[in-house]
Amino acid sequence: MRRANGSLESEVLATLWAAAPRPLTPGEVAEAVGGNLAYNTVQTILSRLFAKGAVRREVAGRAHAYTPVLDDAGLAADRMRAILDKAGDHGAVLNHFLRSLTPPDVQTLAALLDQHRTRR
Repeated sequence: MRRANGSLESEVLATLWAAAPRPLTPGEVAEAVGGNLAYNTVQTILSRLFAKGAVRREVAGRAHAYTPVLDDAGLAADRMRAILDKAGDHGAVLNHFLRSLTPPDVQTLAALLDQHRTRR
């Protein structure tokens, strides 16, 4: 059975956060995540997370060891930013996004925007 898009990244990040601050090698991550994941699959996910800035890596013998930088919320925010960057009309995308939110989410977003404005 295939995992949903991004769920493996989330599982890998959760594994890294659980071990933090100790960095983990791809083999350690594969063992902790379970599900008979191939080492190469885990290595690919870790390499992608590194390219996104979601993890740091350091040399650990013949492999790399990884430490998380972003949590799930940070990774989701990066994905949202990437989607927005692909759109031609940011205003239209944001307008559609706002219309899809529940009233409590709109209130939360408004409060966060107010906080953001006062910090500048």
